[in-house]
Amino acid sequence: MSARVAMITGANRGIGAAIAQALAERGFDLALGVRHPKDLPEDLVKLDPLIVRYQAEDPLAARAFVSATEARFGRIDVLVNNAGIGGPLELMPETPQPDDEMEEVLEQLLSVNVKAPFRLTRAALPSLCRSGSGRVIVVASLSGRRVMGLNAGYQMSKHAAVALSHAARRAGWDSGVRACAVCPGFVATDRTLHHDLPRHEITQPADLAHLVAEIVMLPNSASVPELSVNWRYEPGF
Repeated sequence: MSARVAMITGANRGIGAAIAQALAERGFDLALGVRHPKDLPEDLVKLDPLIVRYQAEDPLAARAFVSATEARFGRIDVLVNNAGIGGPLELMPETPQPDDEMEEVLEQLLSVNVKAPFRLTRAALPSLCRSGSGRVIVVASLSGRRVMGLNAGYQMSKHAAVALSHAARRAGWDSGVRACAVCPGFVATDRTLHHDLPRHEITQPADLAHLVAEIVMLPNSASVPELSVNWRYEPGF
């Protein structure tokens, strides 16, 4: 029997790279969708993954990534929608944003965090259904579960990402597809370097990767629809 196959977006670094390593250790073949293939870490290159240049904003990228994965491996068992961006977009900013700047940030947030994973999930779902135990992981955020800060644009996009995970779970349920929205707080990646946070205390990418690996290995009878992961105490999280 051929190895199970995992597609992962945003695998160059941080959470995506850690998930790729964790799934490879579980015996998965990897198809990695990355913006800059030459920047893939050497430890991932050594695993001989399929490397596909994946631009999330490109409407054609999803179908091309899925087609390339099916052509090489003949199957898709796990899809990890990890690629995402942040961006300042408040409803009432202290310094008003020009309308053109606001529209640009909003479009980028929706394009990368919402439209891209929707397209990729839709393109991969038939193969995931054929697997009989297909898994969809959407790396969202606690900002997709509650609103604390003022970055409304990011929060809105991550709430949509959580909804996508539930939609995938519903659409593929009868064919054995299970989906989980993984919702972390602050994680020690490049994206949080500008925050004044204790780097050794916040959630580590490897911690999330371990959890994702455990979730995708669960049987169909043990579905985890959402997983909230936090490094600090918050009521409810």
